[in-house]
Amino acid sequence: MHVALTGATGFLGLRLLRRLLTTHPSLTVLTHAGSGDALPRITRFFALSGAPEELIRALPGRLRVVETSLEEPRLGLSRSAFRELAGSLGTIWHSAGSINLEGDLAHLRRTNVEGTRHVLDLAAAGRHAPLVHHVSTAFVAGARREGVAYEDELSGSHGFENAYERSKFEAERLVRDWSRTHGRPVLVLRPSILVTDLPPDPELPSHPLQIIEQILRDSLRTTGHQDLPGADRARMRMVGHPYGHLNLMPVEEAADVMVRLSEHHAARGPAPGVSTRGATTPGPPTPEATNPGPTTPGFTGPGFTTPGGVTTYHVVHHHDVPVPAIVALLERLVPLDLDVVPERPGDATPLEALMDFYPGFTSYLRHRRRFDDTRVRTLFGARPSGYRVDLDYLCAGLLRGRPVRG
Repeated sequence: MHVALTGATGFLGLRLLRRLLTTHPSLTVLTHAGSGDALPRITRFFALSGAPEELIRALPGRLRVVETSLEEPRLGLSRSAFRELAGSLGTIWHSAGSINLEGDLAHLRRTNVEGTRHVLDLAAAGRHAPLVHHVSTAFVAGARREGVAYEDELSGSHGFENAYERSKFEAERLVRDWSRTHGRPVLVLRPSILVTDLPPDPELPSHPLQIIEQILRDSLRTTGHQDLPGADRARMRMVGHPYGHLNLMPVEEAADVMVRLSEHHAARGPAPGVSTRGATTPGPPTPEATNPGPTTPGFTGPGFTTPGGVTTYHVVHHHDVPVPAIVALLERLVPLDLDVVPERPGDATPLEALMDFYPGFTSYLRHRRRFDDTRVRTLFGARPSGYRVDLDYLCAGLLRGRPVRG
């Protein structure tokens, strides 16, 4: 059956598209209405990422581009076009969304929550009951900064570091409710922070960490610091934990793992330890379904019913990156010396005070939690990643072609 992909021109979506084309003769890409340049952008990425010329030449014949609007009912399509699209699909990958860590909650809900709702409407309208693969984020774990986040957990009890996390949490809740109501299985994929060593290019989607670089550069300019050769470097204290760490996952590897999980899911059913009993007979959610607690790490407990047959995987790297390495990266990106301190200084400088307006990313320097990925390791083995995510790797995807500072 035919496969559709939302977000195909995004940072992850482009990698998913390339990986899916290795096993599917053609794909439908649902792109943002009015952009009109989806195919050229996809072609440019394939060229920059070293795809074979034969594959690049074949793209116009293998891709069907459908312009849509996630925020609108029926994805902005006419009733007949919506029915025709829904009836042609066997699988829907939903990877589109906003990753703006400093975004307004109302705007993020329109894209991440209502957009998900409209994609689920498309799945519900399909006469072939298409499979749904929903790309979420490991950061639905919210403001829980220590301990272990398990795959079946979906609780807002710790609050959220930013509106982005909340919107993705709400979208996952929506997916669970839809799955339960319709008795349909859904694959939920939760990547951590996605990164790459592919050199930056103005024609490619921004590296997620470039957003942080831009915030820091804007803050320096706002407070009168000049980014000029020979100028003194500013100094700033940022609240963090000296033993903090973050999970950064190479996006190319994430795409590969996601597609392999989808193939396993389609061929063999849910992951080990996941029960789908009752998936065809929707019922009211149990307390355990809306706020499950871990039993055996990484697995549902005996007798646990996954809501509506939802199977969730953490798609994460086997080794976290320590906060000092993140700090060193930021110091290379911008003319700024950073000191990690345990709490906000009482004598904050104008630059440090300005950071209070950007809590969406600074809070992550305090994290020491771990994302459990027992299910992925059980399926594919505990082999280490083919990527070593260290300072050199991160600099390659952010600094190549620019002078390295520090």
